[in-house]
Amino acid sequence: MGVLLGPSTRSAQSTTAYGSRSVVGRSNSIELAASEPVDGLNESDRPGSIFWRFLRFGALAWGGPAAQIAMIKRECVDEEHWTSEESFKKTLAVYQVLPGPEAHELCVYFGRLRGGKLGGFLAGLGFMLPGFLLMLALSVLYVEAEISKGLDELFYGLAAAVGAIVARALVRLGGSFVTDVPLALIAVAAFALTAFASASFVLVLAGGGLTYELWANAGRYAGRLRAISPLPAALVILTGTVTVSLTGEIFFEGLKAGLLTFGGAFTVIPFLQEAAVQGQGWLTDSQFVDGLAMSGVLPAPLIIFSTFVGYVAGGLAGALAMTLGIFLPAFLFPIYLHRWLVAVAENPRIRPFLLGVAAAVVGLIAAVTVDIVETGVVDVPTALLAVGAFATMMRFHSKLTVLYVVLGCGLIGAGLQLTVV
Repeated sequence: MGVLLGPSTRSAQSTTAYGSRSVVGRSNSIELAASEPVDGLNESDRPGSIFWRFLRFGALAWGGPAAQIAMIKRECVDEEHWTSEESFKKTLAVYQVLPGPEAHELCVYFGRLRGGKLGGFLAGLGFMLPGFLLMLALSVLYVEAEISKGLDELFYGLAAAVGAIVARALVRLGGSFVTDVPLALIAVAAFALTAFASASFVLVLAGGGLTYELWANAGRYAGRLRAISPLPAALVILTGTVTVSLTGEIFFEGLKAGLLTFGGAFTVIPFLQEAAVQGQGWLTDSQFVDGLAMSGVLPAPLIIFSTFVGYVAGGLAGALAMTLGIFLPAFLFPIYLHRWLVAVAENPRIRPFLLGVAAAVVGLIAAVTVDIVETGVVDVPTALLAVGAFATMMRFHSKLTVLYVVLGCGLIGAGLQLTVV
């Protein structure tokens, strides 16, 4: 998922960025601004200035979560000193264990810090808007102009690159979240249940969280059972019985993805594949991989490929509904629930559950990686392209590496299709 902090690091960070009084001087007053009315704003804090600053971030958001977070930190922390280094690390650690794309949530957090609730909304909107508009335009061309048929040669290589991108994310997530033997076993079990038993995404995540919770706090098991509320399960059952329109259904699938994708943007891949491809049949496997390939060349969080999924499923209304559902939690959490989420993420009694969920996510991504590789790697040339793309991304970490790899694979694939294959 990008820049990731290990569980031991995150567990040591126990104070919030909002309202923190341990930082003196200017940093203290800025951090308190997130929970107090914003007045006396200077020009840089005006709503228009906040929007344009983060719109620029969105237009330059190449290279995946690591590059995006580094860009945000460089300007907002290192240059503008909107918060302290320590508070930034603690905030990032919280958003890395909770659902949603952490780079987008950081933008909303900083906008909230500088401009209140409106500032948070405008910062998040600015960051996601360039990628959304570009993904929407590509989706329209893909469906209405059928560019995939005219560019079969290009997508031949792009699909191979997608497998390499997801495999690289799997390696990085595994190194960050699978830190002991029980977590490794949970990841393996999640992979097996997903790949061979077609187990539900939600059940796999819940099972991983509960398993590690029981392993870490076996002595408190009885108390935990009494503390579990039946309300979430009841809501899941209730929503399963409600019949809604196609647009409403697309929105709810997006919302579920936004609420349940622990571990960052890459987690949404297995969830949407299960929902849109296997469950609803809105897309084929090849269309799903094409959407991921197109998102790889855009300045945006990878999660923006959900716009493509929504458009293929339900046209413009579907694209808007899916995007709204996916991003809604990423706006609401930093704006309204930051303090509560910090308390949840750093609560020693809840933390084992979140770590178990994160390990299960690694297993889910491993399973979807197999599917994506099987779809994109169809012969020896695409296999070589995938291996070369993976090695390149593991070796070079420039913010434009992913862009170069995706475009390079597409062009090489097209050349092979036209001359050799």
